[in-house]
Amino acid sequence: MTQLLERIATRTTTTHAVRERVRFALVLGALGVVFGDIGTSPIYTLQTIFNPDDPHPVPVDPENVYGVVSLIFWSMMIIVTLTYVSLAMRVDNHGEGGIMALITLLRSWAARRQVRVTGVLAALGIFGASLFLGDGMITPAISVLSAVEGLKIVNPDLEPFVIPIVVVIIVVLFAAQKFGTNAVGRLFGPVTTVWFAAIALCGIGGILLEPGILVALSPTYAITFLLGHFHYAFFALAAIVLCFTGAEALYADMGHFGRRPITIGWLFVVLPAVTINYMGQGALILHDRDALASPFFLLIPESLRVPMVVLATAATVIASQAVISGAFSVASQAAELGYLPRLRILHTSTDTYGQIYVPWVNGIILAAVLILVLTFQSSTALAYAYGMTAIGTNTITTILFFYVAFRAWKTPRWLLWSGLVLILSFELLFVAANLTKILHGAWLPLAIALASFTVMATWQKGRSIVTAKRTKMEGSLAEFMDEIKSRPHEIVTVPGTAIFLNRGKTEVPLALRDNIRHNHVRHQNIVLVSVEIATVPRVASRHRVEVDDLGDPTDGITHVTVHFGYAEVTDVPRALALVSPKAACGRLQLDEAIYYLSRIELRAGRKPRMRTWRKKLFLATSRITVDAAEHFNLPLNRTVVLGEVVEV
Repeated sequence: MTQLLERIATRTTTTHAVRERVRFALVLGALGVVFGDIGTSPIYTLQTIFNPDDPHPVPVDPENVYGVVSLIFWSMMIIVTLTYVSLAMRVDNHGEGGIMALITLLRSWAARRQVRVTGVLAALGIFGASLFLGDGMITPAISVLSAVEGLKIVNPDLEPFVIPIVVVIIVVLFAAQKFGTNAVGRLFGPVTTVWFAAIALCGIGGILLEPGILVALSPTYAITFLLGHFHYAFFALAAIVLCFTGAEALYADMGHFGRRPITIGWLFVVLPAVTINYMGQGALILHDRDALASPFFLLIPESLRVPMVVLATAATVIASQAVISGAFSVASQAAELGYLPRLRILHTSTDTYGQIYVPWVNGIILAAVLILVLTFQSSTALAYAYGMTAIGTNTITTILFFYVAFRAWKTPRWLLWSGLVLILSFELLFVAANLTKILHGAWLPLAIALASFTVMATWQKGRSIVTAKRTKMEGSLAEFMDEIKSRPHEIVTVPGTAIFLNRGKTEVPLALRDNIRHNHVRHQNIVLVSVEIATVPRVASRHRVEVDDLGDPTDGITHVTVHFGYAEVTDVPRALALVSPKAACGRLQLDEAIYYLSRIELRAGRKPRMRTWRKKLFLATSRITVDAAEHFNLPLNRTVVLGEVVEV
């Protein structure tokens, strides 16, 4: 008995050690991927707040410096620690977080109960996702630009080289996307850990100049600044929002790292490091007002500024990489949910799930980033545009989260309403402040988001029109099968298996109808395959396929429903390999099967189903649709495509 207890104790200790190692690895990985954006915000936040060229400058005096630093700290506490870490991350869609997870939850409720409000909130969520795509364009521009601008502090003569260096870094960064981040990703965590240690040490050096800055941790300074000097504190919120840009990444990447590692990374590494650095910068400004030119880099000893510029550049590249990867994921999930056409998606890792490359999205973001850098020329000028993406996404996430909480939690309603009013009121202050920067650059993310939202809404509308017309053209599968059985001598049966991709089990695949109508031939085994994308990120293998003989196991026609999660590769042949041969017409010969696809050619019709400009946009968007054979991973040498024309 004693030996048994010792073995159990040893096994428990070993398991605990393994879990601790895994947890440490996840925390390290989260530091590199999740916190890159929010962790590099100290480079430009305080510099932007006290920028003398701001249309609504904040006077530099001790009271205001204490108030700004305090408001930065408590903004991070309310938006990041309370809203995201403590609340939002408690809601997930089978482990996945982020605004897309909330949208899929809302869509599933709308499908079951046809509740109008869930549809409106889902549309609001798509606008939030559109803002996130705008964030994917602005983050690389402002992050890399702010880091390389440190060269001006090292040597003012290097200023003419800042923009060319930034352009080269960005082009290389986007060109490297097709190779994936598997190898480089291993460096992200250690490099970012060094970054947080470095900015914390620099912050301590600044605090030693004015130790009194530590009292700014008290919320009274934030409240006094906001209420006592509202006439310029309000406008300062448009720049203070920069301190929590990237907060959405904590929630969006929850599926990759888990809630606990992200929480640990934020509370014990990131929050202390950035708080210390902000306080150090505030102390430096109190000690030397000339430091306003670049409080972050001037906080660093002169002999270490060049290495710090290099480290800052590496950190901002990592932050940019994380946001770009996030944009790929959002675009991919939007396509799977029907808000975008099928996109060409390349998986860049054979052993790491979720690493994808979307060439079309990569090209669009690269062009946008280069335009931003060459147009705005400085991180300070671009900062006015940056805040709107962050606070817009955060506010929409808050609204969606609390709606889900009202529906799913048993928490007293008065408590949820109190939390919603408190957090939303605070966030709406930031939204209002950023609206005052519309003419100074805040229009840009709104324009990007509106354009993205228009494309997605138009595609969804056009897709519903095409689906309705296609359903009418296909006709009833049951009636078609009866017609086949009534003409056995007119239709020749050939050996082999034909697999027709179809949208469901009630309509006839157009390719099957056309093949029998024109060629008067059918295969001995006909498999109708419907691909369904679930509102969960992944589907277990045991739930991958469903087989239905459609009421007659002897007619050689079988229907197979293949289920994929919205974050999975739609590999149809691999999924069909899970079907039992006996369940599919007695014999399913996948190695020799012929795949048939129905290709729809879209044309603008005269009927006013959509406005003319939306028809043109829908048709233009359809041209980026990836080939169906490639999307479903079908063997090209055994795939036949038959086409039909549909007017929109």
